[in-house]
Amino acid sequence: MNITATQLNASFEPFTTKLAIQTRGLRRVYGEGNTEVVAMQDASVSVRQSEVVALLGPSGSGKSTFLTAIGLINPPTSGQIWIGGKLVMDGPEAQTNVRTFRRKHIGFVFQKSNLIDFLNARENVQIAMELNGMSHRAAGKRARELLDSLGVGDRANYEVSMLSGGQQQRVAVARALANHPSVVLADEPTAALDSFRGRQVMELFRDVARQHGAGIIVVTHDHRTLDVFDTIYEMEDGVIRDSTAKSRH
Repeated sequence: MNITATQLNASFEPFTTKLAIQTRGLRRVYGEGNTEVVAMQDASVSVRQSEVVALLGPSGSGKSTFLTAIGLINPPTSGQIWIGGKLVMDGPEAQTNVRTFRRKHIGFVFQKSNLIDFLNARENVQIAMELNGMSHRAAGKRARELLDSLGVGDRANYEVSMLSGGQQQRVAVARALANHPSVVLADEPTAALDSFRGRQVMELFRDVARQHGAGIIVVTHDHRTLDVFDTIYEMEDGVIRDSTAKSRH
């Protein structure tokens, strides 16, 4: 259903520390006048801690725009974003140090792996933790554990160029989970994976949510794994039109 501003003000769920992510009336506009394009409008969701959410919709519907707004990469034109009960974006204005907050609290899996070419698989995961102050030894141990859990532990010392596209994506997932983020955002993380590996990644997201209280949003076209999700949102023409909840809480 369409969410109007009036409905939002009347029925919006109160902010609590149990909410990992909350957005209110997000709107993203490119250009102006006759060239104005509305990529996202009135996008409002609440994602609880330990909840795994799927975001479905056709190409060009605004899913990636929504995800990059929450990830503090592409700020909204208007609207507000809370993460862990903290207001982080009020319209296009950041309410926190974006780089530091993103590094500490948000794990992002892009459509492309975006790995560092001159590092091997383990180092790509390890560096994310060392930048957050973890010791080299502890970071290396956790990196190996994450790679093992995703079935690429035997590729830990392989350079990026020696990994297949699917292996690179699994390394990117490990990197996103490395710092125990409170929020994980994944944009088509299983697109390059077969059905077995795709389910493995989705189930790992679910386990991370349950074990660490993370709120997770996954943009996906993979209907084979929808049973993994607690809630399913659908997006079309920049609007979150329908939410089909399958709450297990």
